[in-house]
Amino acid sequence: MSPFDSPVALELGPARLGGQLTLPDAAVGIVLFAHGSGSSRFSPRNGYVARVLQRAGIATLLFDLLTREEDSVYATRFDIALLTERLLAATRWLADRPDTARLPIGYFGASTGAAAALQAAAALGDGVAAVVSRGGRPDLAGPQALSRVRCPTLLLVGGLDGDVIRLNESALSRLACTKALCIVPGATHLFDEPGTLEEVADEAGRWFLRYLPAQGTA
Repeated sequence: MSPFDSPVALELGPARLGGQLTLPDAAVGIVLFAHGSGSSRFSPRNGYVARVLQRAGIATLLFDLLTREEDSVYATRFDIALLTERLLAATRWLADRPDTARLPIGYFGASTGAAAALQAAAALGDGVAAVVSRGGRPDLAGPQALSRVRCPTLLLVGGLDGDVIRLNESALSRLACTKALCIVPGATHLFDEPGTLEEVADEAGRWFLRYLPAQGTA
């Protein structure tokens, strides 16, 4: 596979969503980013994590989960069912592309996007190789979906983000898959503190490199 880095347009039912698809040479898998409420494919934090993954040989798709009109409605930003369907549709879109069809799939979810990532993983079963959540709300996926997730799942939470730590601990107890909770010391919810986002990216990279190639060779 030749390196590829280009804006793309995803036609997902009635919605046309913008994205950025990056395919490193000989990619071991591809990670779809599910951003949180009020964010977009231009999220600087997700963009940083994506670049770290790309340097590790992992392809990435950053894309908008909502149209501009949908995002202007506050309640829609928290419509987990809609966000999940968009993530599933983007996964099917990748499966239809010759250059990405054979790549193992991973999800990286932030905030409400983590709930969508876990619901999508529950729906696809072995079709997803790994999930990483950054400052996520996995509790919003619901207990039934959490119990059905089969792929290895890493929950990353800031050490100073007390309420979210408790929500992640509760969600972790409902996951029956390979799982881990990583508390990043000194980090608040957005991981603005020096070095904390770098730790998130490093932990995510190690998780995906451990489990994406494993699915690709299974």
